[in-house]
Amino acid sequence: MSNVPADLRYAKSHEWVKLDRDGTALIGITDYAQNSLGDITYVQMPKVGAALKAGETFGVVESVKAASDLYAPVAGNVLAINSALDNAPETVNTSPYGDGWMLKLK
Repeated sequence: MSNVPADLRYAKSHEWVKLDRDGTALIGITDYAQNSLGDITYVQMPKVGAALKAGETFGVVESVKAASDLYAPVAGNVLAINSALDNAPETVNTSPYGDGWMLKLK
């Protein structure tokens, strides 16, 4: 069974969002999604400052099995991306709800 933290919100497209009191939102993919993809080899994300609409594609995650689009579960401007994923995309596999986060929106 997949790990499903109760304090997050989930999109049907398997992204999660953690809403903070300061109006920011941390976004990543679910444990189910990373497990279905297999070993993640690359994560493409938007540039800091990009404006995203809810449901809009914001990037791509590639694995040994497939490539999959990433969708913004909420609208906002990109405040930060997890640049650590550039050198260690497999972090999404080992920590999808922690160090494997993808972007932060305002």
